[in-house]
Parts: sequence; structure tokens; C-alpha cells
Amino acid sequence: MTTPATTVYVIDDNESVRRSFARLFRSENLLVETFSSPEEFFDYPRPEDNACIIADVRMSGSTGFDLAQRLASDGIQTPLIIISASDDAQTREHARELGAVAFFRKPVDDQALLDAITWAVAGAGKK
Repeated sequence: MTTPATTVYVIDDNESVRRSFARLFRSENLLVETFSSPEEFFDYPRPEDNACIIADVRMSGSTGFDLAQRLASDGIQTPLIIISASDDAQTREHARELGAVAFFRKPVDDQALLDAITWAVAGAGKK
């Protein structure tokens, strides 16, 4: 039996960030869907299994924290990795409180992010 491919959902209002992550993930044979906002993401049909969400904290409109709150209220248990240009204790703690399985400061180390995705999708990041 073959394992279904992992899908990574990238949510960031910066197009160059979305393109960069998409190239990285595709180079590792991951499926990628990119979105410019949490609203766009929630309008898209998606499986919850074998998937991971990567979201920026600060976006125009809704934030990565708004996304995390909606995931929780909708009962969506897809692992969430938060990325942010600002790395302070309060932001990291808030991400943890909202259920993020990992937090990375931009610019993100590619291999560390890939490792976090593998870990999260394998179930280690699930509560």
C-alpha cells in the first residue's frame, strides 16, 4: 500500500514567500497549495489527513492567529506551523497557546522547516 503524498498549505500575503515555499516543497515531492489569506484557504476544499498548514502571523486582513482560532473552533486538526518576521516570547507563546506545533522566524531554515513538516504530519505534533 502506498502512502498518500503530503500536502502543505502555505498561507502568506507575500507572493514571493508563497512562491519560494512552493518551490522548496515541490523539490521534496510534497504537494503544495498556496493562499494569500486565511479566508482564501477556508474557501478551498482540502483533506485534513497527511497535510500541514504553514501560516504567517502578520498578514493584511486576518492573521495567522485568527487562522489558528478558526481551525480550533471548526475542529480542524491539521497541524499548524507558524512563521513570523518578529520573534519575541509573547508571539511564540501565543502561537503555542493557539495550538501551533512549531514556530519559525523568517527567514526560515529550509531543512528545519521540512523536518517540522515531516514530524507534524507523522503525528508527533498532534495533541
